[in-house]
Amino acid sequence: MRRTRAAAVGAVTLSLVLTAAACGGGSPADGSGSGGGKTLTYWASNQGANLEVDKKVLQPELDRFEKETGIKVELEVIPWSDLLNRILTAATSGQGPDVLNIGNTWSASLQSTGALLPWDAKNFGAIGGKDRFVASALGSTGAPGQDPAAVPLYSMAYALYYNKKMFKDAGIAKPPATWDELIADGKKLSKDGKSALGVEGGNLAENIHQVFVLGKQHGADFFTPDGKADFTSDGAVAAVKQYVDLMAAHKIVAPGNAEYAQNQSLADFAKDRTAMVLWQTPGTTFEAQGMGADEWGVAPAPVASGTPGQGTGTNSMVAGINLAVFKNTKNREGALKFVKFMTGDTEQKTLNHAYGSIPPVKSAQQDPVFDTPTVTVLKQTLATSAAALPQVPEESQFETVVGTAVKELFADAAAGRPVTTESVRAKLDKAQQQMPKK
Repeated sequence: MRRTRAAAVGAVTLSLVLTAAACGGGSPADGSGSGGGKTLTYWASNQGANLEVDKKVLQPELDRFEKETGIKVELEVIPWSDLLNRILTAATSGQGPDVLNIGNTWSASLQSTGALLPWDAKNFGAIGGKDRFVASALGSTGAPGQDPAAVPLYSMAYALYYNKKMFKDAGIAKPPATWDELIADGKKLSKDGKSALGVEGGNLAENIHQVFVLGKQHGADFFTPDGKADFTSDGAVAAVKQYVDLMAAHKIVAPGNAEYAQNQSLADFAKDRTAMVLWQTPGTTFEAQGMGADEWGVAPAPVASGTPGQGTGTNSMVAGINLAVFKNTKNREGALKFVKFMTGDTEQKTLNHAYGSIPPVKSAQQDPVFDTPTVTVLKQTLATSAAALPQVPEESQFETVVGTAVKELFADAAAGRPVTTESVRAKLDKAQQQMPKK
């Protein structure tokens, strides 16, 4: 999905919009929103260290688009904690933007509302064609068998980031490749008030990303092939318990991390309070926190065998940001021009380099600027060992209910309450009961 800021999904649920007529947002109805209009509204997701960083990155590019096309883009950068609720509200009220960023894991859920413009052959043709995009990124743009609900904008993957000095001081020569190694190293690193691994236990989407990957390693998908919730399988239970046990059983995650949801784990890492984090492209945040690029290293996220790959070797979800257009925008022509601009080679290189992400456009991805050691790890992960989250309409509810279950289990661990297979299964069974019945 996206860079996991405070990605907790709030009280507005997808079921509210499934019964409503899909209403697009749009430019003002004063003539500026016609097909040849001069204004677009754009909701961007928070990709940088804070909202102001995003404005500084994006505004010069939007100014360039206006200079080239005569179309002004009115920008609003929205925190991840608010973005999904804002989109769902816009889908019902019609008071939304022309173009917007969405987390790629939401694609099928938002597609099911009918509010987003389908990317059929004609619309893809208007931006240069579908075959410009890498296959892994296109795999998270909507439900299989349907025209995509969005196009890829930024691609990301999870990796293990480690503090070089803390590893050296603990006598650890290389980053762990297996979970057993991570736990063993973690016990050496967790001392003197410092912890081995940072997590964001209060961040529902981050919880989902981690347990989904661990689920793949245990042979579980959380959904059956026909799209039914399957949260209580042995593999799913084992995945959730393994993740929470990093705090509950192995004590290599500090109890305070149970409440983290706003990048606190990255701040701890940058300030030498935590030795490792599993994250998507956090380099710009480390820099903003005063940590130099030579102070941290990156390695593939662990798997049981030590060798990432498909199936039980999966070590990341296919993360990223997609660009969508509200179907009923009053300025579809301008919106398509903007999407073409944002997915063009020049902007793909500029923006993905600024954010430390990977262009999902094949030609842009080949630029030498994306050949750094860090980006190479991420590209390799996306190409060989990442899996897309289930592209089902209920995915956003899955994030809410299972993400909350994991959050509650972390709270139990932080409070010293036992986290057992039975308690994990009970939480996941409760979460499954909250899902729509099929």
